[in-house]
Amino acid sequence: MTAGKHGMWRGRSGTRANCRGRPTCLPFFANKSKGRTHRSAPTDNLFYNRGMSTLSPSAQKIQDLLNSLGYNYTVIEHAESTRTAQEAADRAGCELGQIVKSLIFKGKQSNKPILVLTSGANRVDEKRIGEYAGETIGKADADFARAVTGFAIGGVPPIGHAQKIETYLDEDFLQYQTVWAAAGTPNAIFELRTDDLQKMTDGKACRGKP
Repeated sequence: MTAGKHGMWRGRSGTRANCRGRPTCLPFFANKSKGRTHRSAPTDNLFYNRGMSTLSPSAQKIQDLLNSLGYNYTVIEHAESTRTAQEAADRAGCELGQIVKSLIFKGKQSNKPILVLTSGANRVDEKRIGEYAGETIGKADADFARAVTGFAIGGVPPIGHAQKIETYLDEDFLQYQTVWAAAGTPNAIFELRTDDLQKMTDGKACRGKP
């Protein structure tokens, strides 16, 4: 590790730790891809709908919320499943790493919900996220996830939850200009710019994989 400003330390991954050893999340800046190219749609062509003509109530809720927040993104609800990251990538025609998996965890001491938005290509290191959260965490069950988000597992979007949830973003999204997230049902997704994902969720960018 090397010393940084304000008494912080930066490791090889770019994650900072404070003087007591607890990691501190970095500011989230998108579009650091170093010239890589991806199969995502051009950023000026994000706003289209090639799915079902009428959205289900849950998907329409996310579309309405995006509109109310001032984002011109279009929810696409497919006839086929987008429940898994691979299914979503197949429907979107993008890389697996561009899929945003919305995973709900629960603090074992506080019972608070914790949302981890991780790349479809990654697994979550619960111990590492627990260090960011300040307590041991565990994967939430389906009932808890629905209660705190208002959505079923497989369709949990990054926004529009039943309550405010502490949120962490996978730093691996930084290599992509756009990503795809769930939109309320196991068939609905939408493409958005990576920096907008941080803005709309107020998430902290962290290293969350093993």
